[in-house]
Amino acid sequence: MNEDIRIHSWPCSYYLDTSKQWVSGRLSLTPVAIKFTADKTGELLVNFHLSSVSEIKKESSNLIFSSLTILEKNTKHWFSSLQPNRNVVFNILEHFWREQLLSSQGAGAEAAALQSTKGKELTGLLTGSQKQLEDTAKVLHYQGEQFDNIMRGLNKIEGDMDVADRLLTELESPSWWPFSSKLWKAPLETKPKETATVSDSKNQEGIIIRIPVIITHRTDSNVKPGKLTLFASGLEISDCNSQVIHRFESKDVDDIRVHTPYEISVRQRFIGKPDTSYRLLSAKMPEAIPILEMQFSKKIQFLEDALGFVGARKSPQVDLGTSIWQAATGLLGGVVQPGSPVGGREGTDNDQVQLQKQEKISQEEAKELKQILKKLKGLALETEAELERQDEALDSITTSVDRATLNIDKQNRRIKKLT
Repeated sequence: MNEDIRIHSWPCSYYLDTSKQWVSGRLSLTPVAIKFTADKTGELLVNFHLSSVSEIKKESSNLIFSSLTILEKNTKHWFSSLQPNRNVVFNILEHFWREQLLSSQGAGAEAAALQSTKGKELTGLLTGSQKQLEDTAKVLHYQGEQFDNIMRGLNKIEGDMDVADRLLTELESPSWWPFSSKLWKAPLETKPKETATVSDSKNQEGIIIRIPVIITHRTDSNVKPGKLTLFASGLEISDCNSQVIHRFESKDVDDIRVHTPYEISVRQRFIGKPDTSYRLLSAKMPEAIPILEMQFSKKIQFLEDALGFVGARKSPQVDLGTSIWQAATGLLGGVVQPGSPVGGREGTDNDQVQLQKQEKISQEEAKELKQILKKLKGLALETEAELERQDEALDSITTSVDRATLNIDKQNRRIKKLT
C-alpha cells in the first residue's frame, strides 16, 4: 500500500510557536502520517507519524477559538479554523490514529517488518490468500442456502398446486358427487413447517466482515463513527451502539464508488424522492473492498484515486500467482530435505550459490507454511464440492420451475372455464 496516499485534507490554521502566529494552510492525513502545509510558502511545517501521537483533544485557544490539539511525543500542535468543522476532523483523525495503534502496521510492527525473513513474507502472503478464500467460501455457502430455500419454496408451490387441483376438481364435479369434501384435507398440515424453516434460515445469516467506519450522510458536516457489516445478502450500516442506521439488500444497491482505498460511497436511487447515499471512511476499508468487488462486480466503480490501489492489488497476484506457490513448495522442500538433489551437477552448484544469497526459513516457519497450505487445499476441495452441489441444485430448480409454470398455466385455464 502506498504510504503517500492522501486520505483526507482540510483547510485550517496552525499555530507556529517560533514566530508566535497562526499560519493558514491545509492539514492532510495519510495512512501513516499527519502533515500540514502552509498556503503562502508551500512549506511543510508539520510531518509526523501517527504512531508517535499520544493524544488528540478538542480544546480552546485564548478561551474563544475552538481548536484541535495533537500531542506528538513532547510537542503539542494547535490547529484552529477547521473546515467543515472541528468534530469532523477530530472523528476522522481519532479513527485512523486508534486503528494505527491497534494494527500490526504501527511503529513496533514496522521495525519488526524490516527484520522479517523470507518465511514470514511467505506466511503473510498465504495467510492473506487463506482469508480471501474463507470469505469466498462464506458467500458461496450462503448462496447454497438460498438455493435450498428456493427448492423448499418450489416444493411448497407444488404442494399448493396439488391443493388447487383438488379444489378445482371438486368445483368441476357435480353437486351430487359424494367424495368431494374429502379430497383436499390432507396437505393442509404441512404449511406451518415451511414458514418455520424459512424464518430459521434468515436468522442464521452469517457475517462476512465487520469494520469500524466514519459515516457521512448527505452533508460533509454530518459525520459520526459507526460500523459497516457485510453479509452475503447485502450490507448494513450501524452506529457505535450497534443500532442499525440503514441496511442495503444486494438488489437495492445501485452503485458503489471507491474514491480511495479507504473511502467508498454506497447509493440507492429512487424516482420522485432523494437518493439514499452514505459515504464510508475506514482504515480497514482495504480489507472490505475485495469482498465488495466480488459481491457487486457489476455495480462497483473505482475512481481515479483508487485505480492505483486496484493495480497494486491485482498485478502482483498475476505476476506472483504461480511463483508464490512454487517458491513456498520449493523452500519447504529445501528445508525438509536439504540434501535432496534439485537437478544435474551443474545446476546444483548454481542453486547452492543462489540459496546462500537468499534468506533461509526456519523449521517452525516451514511447519506453519505446511499447515496453511493444508488448510488452503481443504478449503479449495470444499469449495469445489459446494460448487458441484449447487450446479445440481440449479438443474433441479430449472426443472421444478418449468413444471410449476406448466401446472399454473393448466390451473389458470381450468379457472377460466369455471368463470
